[in-house]
Amino acid sequence: MRKFLTIILLIFGTTAVANETAATLYRDSILDKTTRMHIATFDASHGEAYNWENCQIAAQLFQNQPLVETKFWCEKGNYKN
Repeated sequence: MRKFLTIILLIFGTTAVANETAATLYRDSILDKTTRMHIATFDASHGEAYNWENCQIAAQLFQNQPLVETKFWCEKGNYKN
């Protein structure tokens, strides 16, 4: 029983650590600025800094398109409603 609980805790612990390395790109809406719309989740195995940098680059590329009125931003972690 102790071995089983140890394995379960290791699995959940590994999953929690893996999820913290992700970065998620969101945008708002022209009609409702409080809306958070999921665009993409960056969760490469290269680590948190890599995912965060790629998310920031994507946000800037989307934001800097002509005539874009919505705001794009990144948040650490996987997509959350």
